[in-house]
Amino acid sequence: MGMKWQRHGTWVYKDRRWPPLRLMAKRRDGFACVKCGSRYRLEVDHVEPVRDAPGRAFDLDNLQTLCGPCHGTKTRIEAGHPELSPERKKWRDLLRQMEGKKHVGLN
Repeated sequence: MGMKWQRHGTWVYKDRRWPPLRLMAKRRDGFACVKCGSRYRLEVDHVEPVRDAPGRAFDLDNLQTLCGPCHGTKTRIEAGHPELSPERKKWRDLLRQMEGKKHVGLN
């Protein structure tokens, strides 16, 4: 039997203070990603991660609204992974663009 992995912030997201605080952050940021302006797949991120600053977990000034892709990028960098090369970013963006187009089926 393996060990069960648990996020550092699990205790934050289960706390009753989190839902209203999360909504306050989104309202403050105009329901848009503070990095790219997207309004799709919004997440509320801790500027200083909970693992590094648990005392700031419920500090509105430590929260920012990010879209899924921007949040993923920030998290990858925090975890020590290098930022994507310009070529890799172009390839990723092309795939996302193609994924967004509707395909006509032969039914």
